[in-house]
Amino acid sequence: MTAHRGSRARVDREDKVRENRLRRIADRRGYRLTKSRLRDKAAPGYGGYMLIAAFGNLVMLGADPYAFSATLEDVEDYLNQADAGDHSSAAHLRVRR
Repeated sequence: MTAHRGSRARVDREDKVRENRLRRIADRRGYRLTKSRLRDKAAPGYGGYMLIAAFGNLVMLGADPYAFSATLEDVEDYLNQADAGDHSSAAHLRVRR
């Protein structure tokens, strides 16, 4: 049982490191990576992400079909496409604060 907890903690730590790396990349490119604050594991968007343009508060990723629907893989793919200049799949929505 202890090995299971240890491996889960390692995965959580690796995800956090990956999240922080993507957050830094997004910040350098003028985006803000936000994570859902939902605590209900059954709620749509729990544990998901949104990528928001820092200027203009436009949601670039993670708003369709529900808020915070993007995964870390989605964010990484989007940022890699941004390197290539391809934003054709982005749905832009203004975020209210």
